[in-house]
Amino acid sequence: MPAPPVPPDNPITAEKVELGRLLFHDPILSADRQVACVTCHGQIWGLSDGLQYSIGVGGVGPAGTGRTGPTHTRRNAQTLWNAAFRRELFHDGRARSLEEQILFPLADPAEMGRDPEEIVAELRTIDGYRALFAAAFPGDDEPITVQRMLEAIASFERTLVSDHAPYDRYVAGDDGALSQEAVRGMFLFAEKGCAGCHEPPLFESGRYEPSLAPPGEAEDLGRFEVTGREEDRRRFRVPTLRNVRETDPYFHNGTVRDLEAAIRIEARGAPLADDEVAAIAEFLRKGLMDKSREPKRALQVPSGLPVPLDGYQVRR
Repeated sequence: MPAPPVPPDNPITAEKVELGRLLFHDPILSADRQVACVTCHGQIWGLSDGLQYSIGVGGVGPAGTGRTGPTHTRRNAQTLWNAAFRRELFHDGRARSLEEQILFPLADPAEMGRDPEEIVAELRTIDGYRALFAAAFPGDDEPITVQRMLEAIASFERTLVSDHAPYDRYVAGDDGALSQEAVRGMFLFAEKGCAGCHEPPLFESGRYEPSLAPPGEAEDLGRFEVTGREEDRRRFRVPTLRNVRETDPYFHNGTVRDLEAAIRIEARGAPLADDEVAAIAEFLRKGLMDKSREPKRALQVPSGLPVPLDGYQVRR
């Protein structure tokens, strides 16, 4: 795995990452003061939320599969694992950087629904944030700005790297890192063409492919909505398979929760026997699992607002 790219105008520092971590967990970013970034990108949900469609402002209940509410997003929340490596963000690639990406959930009334300038004005009234921004951006006369807020959160998100899975240890020379079944699944993954889109070592790509997922609630034109090009109609960015065991439900519309079912759908052009599906699933579930750099959940934030509660999940 290469090191994640870092923009030259936003170098990572420990102070900036810590500020970003606290902002990521702080519901001050949302209109109802109850939703934070972590609501839809929680630690036990594979940095997603386990829902078909995320529920933001106005939602009821802790983060995760038990959360309900009157409004929801139109697409499944993507995991933030290894988002630092992506040149284009979201299923349709409409954001070109992590800094730009953060503006979209802030603007969406179904997600956080708050004007960034209003957030910044409130942050300037909080002693804890004044000190944290000053430490993160020591050369600024006024460090609490929308751009600096975005840079801090993006810096934190660039630390969400998964690169020490059993697969990584296996290809580095540890023959015992993968079971025989997982090794078989790894080779089947390549032989059946899966690696053509989900390219190692990230097990994703910047390509936009036609979705084979069952239809969701409404028609989704995918990449076409960004480019207007007919050839992009109903195409979506190839997602990562790192930590895929925890990032269900799958596809842009979250219509498939079972990993084996998702594998069969993707393999329609090259039908797989049941034992082959099981082997590939074994490789994906166990061989690509690494949470060694999972972020620490903030229990308190400088705003004094309660950090959104997390639900629970029982893994098979």
